[in-house]
Amino acid sequence: MSDELALSDTAVVVDVPDAACTTQEVMIELDRRTTTVSYRRGDTLLQCARSAALRAPYSCEIGSCGTCIARLLEGSARMVNNDVLDDDEVAEGYILTCQALPTSRSVRVVYE
Repeated sequence: MSDELALSDTAVVVDVPDAACTTQEVMIELDRRTTTVSYRRGDTLLQCARSAALRAPYSCEIGSCGTCIARLLEGSARMVNNDVLDDDEVAEGYILTCQALPTSRSVRVVYE
């Protein structure tokens, strides 16, 4: 038996305490306004928007409908599930905010 743990794209992210990688803030552009939200560990980008009382679009919250698509302008994020976006769209920075967990110190997204 191997000591390595294989994780799939749908695996739960395990937070490793490292101040250099811990997300501090999320900037969300919606309806031509930018709101900066302090990040709470484990929240998706959609949850960040909702915690700031923003009316970000969403529907299924499981990564299947595409209603919550936004574009990642700065930083990085990992989608736990993606049944909607193709590889080219992901390469262009599009993400499903209901499934996206930030992986950089700060993140900026825009709902187009």
